[in-house]
Amino acid sequence: MKARTVQYTVRGVPAEVDRALRDRAERQNISINQVILDELTKATVGRKQIADFSDLVGKWQPDKSFDEIVQSQRTIDADDWN
Repeated sequence: MKARTVQYTVRGVPAEVDRALRDRAERQNISINQVILDELTKATVGRKQIADFSDLVGKWQPDKSFDEIVQSQRTIDADDWN
């Protein structure tokens, strides 16, 4: 089931806010509508939901114990497949 959405009309946006929103939209190559939705989301319910995991890039720390556990799970027991 798709989440219900609503539309808003916002009047009286100060020129400097308009310029900042438009600049951000242009820099990020997204619509001004998306910029506003992202900002409203961050301001009300926390950070924007992302699915690209970019906040995790470069943070992996090698862990020999973890690697050993994963490798042990990749062993195929031939008897299970007969």
